[in-house]
Amino acid sequence: QVQLVESGGGLVQAGGSLRLSCAASGRTTSSYIYAMGWFRQAPGKEREFAAAINWSGDSTVYADSVKGRFTISRNNAKNTVYLQMNSLKSEDTAVYYCAATGGIVTRLDGAYDYWGQGTQVTVSS
Repeated sequence: QVQLVESGGGLVQAGGSLRLSCAASGRTTSSYIYAMGWFRQAPGKEREFAAAINWSGDSTVYADSVKGRFTISRNNAKNTVYLQMNSLKSEDTAVYYCAATGGIVTRLDGAYDYWGQGTQVTVSS
């Protein structure tokens, strides 16, 4: 089992920045090579993919809606993945979830095995 805990959410004005963190614990040894993803869910909407990164950190994927504004990164020594969010817009308001998969980096939420509880990001216009 892998436990994921997100942090760093909050209230920010449009145009501002936030950095989300996701700390992993449990089965986080080198025997479990996992890609990480960030997803988000706005009120009344379905959960959507935002960004993902492979184990080594040299392959990333972004949704078109966040490309050029968000940056995903990871520090395996700290078992932590980050999502740097810049130039935030009101439409970025959502609960942000991190997730882990033992497979390759992917946009597909069904491929992820473990999920955090989420952190709220609210962007005021």
